[in-house]
Amino acid sequence: MYVCICHAVTDTDINNAVEDGIDTMKKLSEKLSVGTQCGLCTSCAKSCLNAKLVQISEEQPAVA
Repeated sequence: MYVCICHAVTDTDINNAVEDGIDTMKKLSEKLSVGTQCGLCTSCAKSCLNAKLVQISEEQPAVA
């Protein structure tokens, strides 16, 4: 789905960015320009970012 209409950023784009190491909204904005024009997508973009970060952390094996 489109998260940022102004810059045509999708949830898949955000997920891919997180997989490439993006871990903050600031870095996401710098990489994809999400939330930098009208700002209406910021909340949804943060939700997508956080959901992917949680998913990745749950996939990590526990350190003994």
